[in-house]
Amino acid sequence: MADTGEETVTAALLVIGDEILSGRTKDKNIGAIADHCTMIGIRLQEVRVVGDVEDEIVSAVNALRRRYTYVFTTGGIGPTHDDITADSIAKAFGVSIDHHPEVKALMLENYARRGVEATPARLRMARIPDGASLVKNKVSVAPGFRLENVIVMAGIPVVMQAMLDAVTPELRTGRKMLSVNIEMLKPEGEVAAPLEASQKAFPDVSMGSYPFVRDGRLYGTELVLRATDAERLAAAEADLRARLAAAGLMG
Repeated sequence: MADTGEETVTAALLVIGDEILSGRTKDKNIGAIADHCTMIGIRLQEVRVVGDVEDEIVSAVNALRRRYTYVFTTGGIGPTHDDITADSIAKAFGVSIDHHPEVKALMLENYARRGVEATPARLRMARIPDGASLVKNKVSVAPGFRLENVIVMAGIPVVMQAMLDAVTPELRTGRKMLSVNIEMLKPEGEVAAPLEASQKAFPDVSMGSYPFVRDGRLYGTELVLRATDAERLAAAEADLRARLAAAGLMG
């Protein structure tokens, strides 16, 4: 995995599936992918959720892939009729799609070893858009794939994570995002003014406030500062602590 130093590398995530929008399936991938991107120096800047509608997927993919360094997608690459992500990606890029010989061979061998019938539905997962490279899946064999800057992964969290880990060494990365937390045993309204003043003094440092609950009641506020420059982050933290102290909010 190459560290590109000063480069800002961005990403979007496209979550695909009617089951997500209906609430039947609770998404667990957004947080995992966001954490992973932050850890390796990729800024996840947008998340979209679309249903199993080809035109919606195509439109979203084409919009996002032109805007960001990478687009990750999750969901819709299984064996059922509504798993249309691979076909939609092929349409977005204007390429054909067919059974990939290497993937088909892997799947046939896997099914034979397990005594599972290689039905046409199961072999749909061997269909890969023309020109795409494979993203290995050590959990359940059927791979994801990458076409230019679009990385297509499964929706099942453990399989998604395996694919994300597999593709990560191929990705460009930028400066790592650093963060500091300040826990205040004060309500958010009381820390808002010092936080706003500090944010104006350090516009290049992201600052947020997050109320938290303990023992079933509102307890305090966590202030989170984030930046890629360690010196600027330290200076911003010192500035904010000084403002909080001047307002009588520290200690």
